[in-house]
Amino acid sequence: MKVALQSTPFNRVDLFAAAGFEVVEGKCKSEDDLIELLKDADAAQVGVMPLTSRKVLQACPKLKVVSRMGVGVDSIDLDAATELGVLACNVPGVNTAEVADHAVAMMLGLTRRLYDSVRSTKEGAWRSNGKLTVEYMKTVRRIAGHTVGIIGFGDIGRAFATRIRSFGPTRIIAHDPYVPQTTADLYGVELVSLETLLGESDYVSIHTALTDETRHLINEDTLKLMKPTAILVNTARGPVIDGNALASALQAGTIEAAGLDVTEIEPVESHDPLLALPNAIVTPHLAGFSPTFLEECPIRQAENIIRVLTGKAPWGLANPEVIKTIAVLRSTNPGRWEGVPDFSTSLAV
Repeated sequence: MKVALQSTPFNRVDLFAAAGFEVVEGKCKSEDDLIELLKDADAAQVGVMPLTSRKVLQACPKLKVVSRMGVGVDSIDLDAATELGVLACNVPGVNTAEVADHAVAMMLGLTRRLYDSVRSTKEGAWRSNGKLTVEYMKTVRRIAGHTVGIIGFGDIGRAFATRIRSFGPTRIIAHDPYVPQTTADLYGVELVSLETLLGESDYVSIHTALTDETRHLINEDTLKLMKPTAILVNTARGPVIDGNALASALQAGTIEAAGLDVTEIEPVESHDPLLALPNAIVTPHLAGFSPTFLEECPIRQAENIIRVLTGKAPWGLANPEVIKTIAVLRSTNPGRWEGVPDFSTSLAV
């Protein structure tokens, strides 16, 4: 069988070779490039860009599984993949610690005004402007005694809750319509509506997946629900927040500050108003990375493909409904799945 890989220095070609698969690699700047690379492949490792769209999936009749780095799969058209009988795999849990750490770091950086104070100290303000030091003394804040809100209470949201609890917040509340209160109870977290969370939180951290339901979840209207002293952190996906609305809210003082590791357009454009705001800090979508992640993730990403093509369950499956599609194909016209061992008995639908 043939496996196509978007070129990265972290690809584990050796694992595919050991499993007896043919490997091709290529750089892809467009959907057409991706089609050219994947058109006769049985499986593929894909990235954030170009999108693994319906157009791409339909143009690859032998494709059985696509495996994405990390947890997010918003670059894959899941509906199309499910209809066509293609597994969309990810690597859940592989960088939970890194993202939760980064979110806490951003929260601390904003409450303690680390970026501003380091910059001004390097510029000599400590020596020449005592008033500036006094200003920082008056405006740095503590997390203890305040309410922390978490939007999205999956693995990363729970890891963030565990970490932020050690700073002594009065309450930790979360919004996630797909998580029961019994699960939140294990973390000492109260599940509430989005409106309640935004209205009562002093600090808000976003950890939800990007879906049609969550796109622009934070917008002009929902930002108005927040306290003017609120701090917002997003280490999930950029389009969960309407970037223009956030920039306007920060300029107007609707909320106090924001820390973003993700933006609507990535890489962030140089003229994006968020980059010019003194009360916004932006990092280049690196929250999930560490040497450990870069070692472990490509292994799991490759194993997803190897396991599926040899009749075993993948580590992560973002479209479990595809199992039903494949079952129908196997019983009528197997098509792309002809000759591939059945892995479905090891998966829960």
